[in-house]
Amino acid sequence: MSTPTIIVYGIPNCDTVKKARAWLQERGLAYEFHDFKKQGVPAERLPAWMAAVGWEKLLNRQGTTWRKLDTAVQAGVTDARSAAALMCEQPSVIKRPVVEWQGGPAGDVTVGFSPEAWNARAAGHSKA
Repeated sequence: MSTPTIIVYGIPNCDTVKKARAWLQERGLAYEFHDFKKQGVPAERLPAWMAAVGWEKLLNRQGTTWRKLDTAVQAGVTDARSAAALMCEQPSVIKRPVVEWQGGPAGDVTVGFSPEAWNARAAGHSKA
């Protein structure tokens, strides 16, 4: 059949990523999983993600990784460029999952998992 039209970026042991992947599987939606730990952050995709959702939303300032960073490193994140550099260096500071909903409007990217918000999107995607 055709290649998956949904790409899920994240870390496999992240609870939110697990919930999102289970949600997609329960609905029979084909997707590709990109593991930040094994495959790294696709630096070429960061600008599109930041354009779609904003670097402030993409950067998880509530997570353990952010809180463990030196305060000088945290203070150095002041714009999209500095945020992107940190995200490439420390993938765990990216709010997860990042999902590219192919087949939708250009730049159709979501961050995090919300079953309610995803239900409307699922209607437009073909089954695996």
